Amino acid sequence: MQGRVLIIAGSDSGGGAGIQADIKTVTALGGYAATAITALTAQNTNGVHGIHEVPPTFVAQQIEVVLGDIGADAIKTGMLHRTDVLDAVSDSLARLAPDVPLVVDPVMVAKGGASLLDEDTRSVVRDRLIPQATVLTPNIPEAEILAGMNIGDEAAMAAAGRKLLALGPKAVLIKGGHLPGDEVFDLLLTETGIQRFTSTRIDSRHTHGTGCTLASALACGLAQGLTAAAAVERARGYVLQAILSAPGYGQGHGPLNHGHTVTG
Repeated sequence: MQGRVLIIAGSDSGGGAGIQADIKTVTALGGYAATAITALTAQNTNGVHGIHEVPPTFVAQQIEVVLGDIGADAIKTGMLHRTDVLDAVSDSLARLAPDVPLVVDPVMVAKGGASLLDEDTRSVVRDRLIPQATVLTPNIPEAEILAGMNIGDEAAMAAAGRKLLALGPKAVLIKGGHLPGDEVFDLLLTETGIQRFTSTRIDSRHTHGTGCTLASALACGLAQGLTAAAAVERARGYVLQAILSAPGYGQGHGPLNHGHTVTG
């Protein structure tokens, strides 16, 4: 077991996304997962049916006790849906882990397209959390919100990525799965240039938690000493195989097979 990853995110009772997906992903890739849970959701493949809030002081306490004892080689953030929780997380990371690689998955838009954050909360993400990121991992709708522009093709993806780099992260991985076409491509932007990652689109409804899974796989790679590009390459391959071997559970957007590295 190599690479300690602290995951700061919400719980998904259905097990397909959130903390549950994150733990399974990091474990399947040979890392060690610790957590700070930011919210509890009553959730299944058909959607979110309820949210139980976690006080920001308790979120901060979870971060502090984990980092003070176990430590972390990388940190990943997911569902941070309130300004007070965002402030608590940002303050804790700045104080306790300023030099630890941070993957920020800006969970802002539900799979059905509804916004999950109000404007004040989006501003805190943009102004406080993103500048702390080693890698920012927005999908197309999230990149449109953060960059303030429409994204309809690869050129617009790259332009949005450059806008997001200007907010302060060391790298931006824009995921292109929302664009039409048989090819899915993601762009990794840094100050030195752009790298393009491609794969064939998989026709499947079992894609719940793909964003969480990719970000956690990326964080695990960074924790294990991979470069950002190498971590993205491995993370994409892991997610693709997890979709292809999905167990078929649920009536809606089903979960992935996070254990494919273990079960074959």
